[in-house]
Amino acid sequence: MAIDLGRKRCGIAVTDPLQIIANGLTTISSAQLVDFVMNYLQSEEVETLVIGEPKDMKNNPSDCSKYIDPIVNRLKKLLPNMNIVRYDERFTSVMAHQTMLDAGLKKSKRQDKELVDTIAATIILQSYMESIRVRSEELGARSNFAILHTPNSTLLTPHS
Repeated sequence: MAIDLGRKRCGIAVTDPLQIIANGLTTISSAQLVDFVMNYLQSEEVETLVIGEPKDMKNNPSDCSKYIDPIVNRLKKLLPNMNIVRYDERFTSVMAHQTMLDAGLKKSKRQDKELVDTIAATIILQSYMESIRVRSEELGARSNFAILHTPNSTLLTPHS
């Protein structure tokens, strides 16, 4: 599950069980995020929560971090066994707008901030999954180790 966390709204995306493709799920109020996640986890299996990390062009946390960090810390406290990952979200809103243009959406639909947030969350999740695949392939190609992903970590094991 990926979350594009903002001051007012959160875009939410999920992946299929094989973790091949990300899909937009919904957009909710930021005030409802923790309750939404807790309810969702009661009915769905989630291996990792990927939360967009706002950064500036110098790779430093952006001003938005002060609003997002308390929510992330609350999720970590409530879900101590959940793998919670922060992932760079720079340009995801720009890419979401471009995706909407490429899809031929009308201007009124492109101005729908909730849709933009959901698409941004989808981009964050798809990018995160791709980075894991690339890293796994690079590590596997350079060594005689296999990569084993567990809910809380990535392990290297001897590969025969």
